[in-house]
Amino acid sequence: MLRLLLLLAFLGCGVLWFGYTHVQSLFSKPLAFSGGTYALDVLPGSSFGGVTRQFERDGLFPYPRLLTFYGKYFGYSRSLKAGEYSIASGSSMLDVLDILKSGAVVYHQLTLLEGQTFRAFRLQLLDTQNLEHNIAELSNEEVMEKLGATGIHPEGQFYPDTYFFQKHDSDFDILQRAYLRLQGVLEEEWRRRVKEEQNTGLEKLPYKTPYDVLIMASIIEKETGQPSERAEIAAVFVQRLKKKMRLQTDPTVIYGLGERYKGNITKRHLREKTPYNTYRINGLPPTPIASVGRPAIHAALYPTTSTALYFVAKGDGSHKFSKTLKEHQQAVRQYQWKRKANYRSAPASSL
Repeated sequence: MLRLLLLLAFLGCGVLWFGYTHVQSLFSKPLAFSGGTYALDVLPGSSFGGVTRQFERDGLFPYPRLLTFYGKYFGYSRSLKAGEYSIASGSSMLDVLDILKSGAVVYHQLTLLEGQTFRAFRLQLLDTQNLEHNIAELSNEEVMEKLGATGIHPEGQFYPDTYFFQKHDSDFDILQRAYLRLQGVLEEEWRRRVKEEQNTGLEKLPYKTPYDVLIMASIIEKETGQPSERAEIAAVFVQRLKKKMRLQTDPTVIYGLGERYKGNITKRHLREKTPYNTYRINGLPPTPIASVGRPAIHAALYPTTSTALYFVAKGDGSHKFSKTLKEHQQAVRQYQWKRKANYRSAPASSL
């Protein structure tokens, strides 16, 4: 009787060992994909069993129940992260399980550039693949309301940067991250400047709120051809605000024209009184005119000590700065002589 029990136990162990090695062999077999990779899309709320059945449908592994049992027994099914997974040809099913367990989903990237309008951001998001488009039918006001920023104009409220996202993230997710990032950067820079003014006696700037800084930064962003000139361009506009001079900057005119702008600013445009035409209005325009990065915000808060009141483009991306109108007019003749008659350099003399 004892011999029989020992024999049965031996046979049982042999069967188990054979079964285990066979399963391991199945799970260790290299997988081949015609395209070189296999894209696995795990939808939010998917179960591990559902994924194994997807493997069966796609011809990766013909035993979904076995794979489900193996995954549950060895802890592969405990935390299944939704997203897109890329499986390389030659990987084994064990490799696939390890990838799923690690949550190593594929990340895509989207770069929002400085100086772009919110309208341009919306169009870029709409054209971005692998994003769910949730804001296409929403108005600008509805987007801001969804962000918890009811009544705030969207222009300039989104930080330009490279954002990484997974498949099934939405365009609203990107905007929310960009909005929160902008608020954080602006608040950080504003607090630093206020603290320095309080502690070191630094001269106060003609801004009442961080929003004023954001508006100024957007103008600097649009006027700057070379990053090294940001603080000097900021100084010109700050000096003008202090002296109650109009900013007279072309990018605000262009923004006020909207889709009517066709590439050239005419004298008629300069005389047209829009809320953004700084040749006709005093002080800052009502909202930012473009997206801004930290360098532009910093420049708005830390202009140089220059007393220049004018600048003109030199044609190479840089500007000639002048303290007097006479110097500025000479610079215009020097650098813009061959320009069209309706060319305006900002800021310019009064109309």
